[in-house]
Amino acid sequence: MPETLTTDEIQRTRDRLTKVLRRARYAAMGAAVGAAIGGLFSRNAASTGGAIGGLVGAIVAETTWTASSALKRVRDRNDK
Repeated sequence: MPETLTTDEIQRTRDRLTKVLRRARYAAMGAAVGAAIGGLFSRNAASTGGAIGGLVGAIVAETTWTASSALKRVRDRNDK
């Protein structure tokens, strides 16, 4: 019989999934913008632009997530 998850475990899993989906969304948007800009020059530049844009998007998502989670921890600490 499978074990039931605690509320804390469910919240951690939800946070991890949110982080992964946010990173994927930002990476996809970055890749699309990079490919569009690179496509103005050549097919090879579109491919390179998409790759670089995807990396930049993932970095932006990670930075945004880190900043928002830090602010949430500070607010939670102040509420106590």
